[in-house]
Amino acid sequence: MKKNIFPLMMACMLFPAELLAQDRDSVVQLPAVTVTAIARVNRDVSDAFKKAFPDAKKLRWYAFNRDYIAKFISDDMSHSALFKKNGYLKYDISYGSERNLPEEIRNRVQSTYQDFKIDRVANVKESGRNIWVINLESLRNYVMVRVEEEEMEEVKRVNKSE
Repeated sequence: MKKNIFPLMMACMLFPAELLAQDRDSVVQLPAVTVTAIARVNRDVSDAFKKAFPDAKKLRWYAFNRDYIAKFISDDMSHSALFKKNGYLKYDISYGSERNLPEEIRNRVQSTYQDFKIDRVANVKESGRNIWVINLESLRNYVMVRVEEEEMEEVKRVNKSE
């Protein structure tokens, strides 16, 4: 029994030393984000939501710091919208598939990335901006493309492992 305790005691003494030896400057502390469980919202937020998304289904509200996040389904897309306490819509992010892309954007992406299949899409609406983020897949690559107004930009390309 004593033979088993000695290695255990040594491990307990050495392990904390390893933790203390880490470089403390390399640790990045992010600000706390508090998302609480399903929440009730005030009338301003509720009215603004109904006006912006009259056909929303499966609505759930969450408190997010001093604001509210609405998660819901609309136009066959999953949405996350952030509202201020006064009802101001800060942003709406919707997630869908190729069929949710506007035809003009889909045609432009497919003509540039002919060997790729459109997998998932996200639409970010914020401060008058309308940005589409499109995930594409080919036999050898994954590509993420961002489309805003007339500008299309390849954000990321990852090679598939063989």
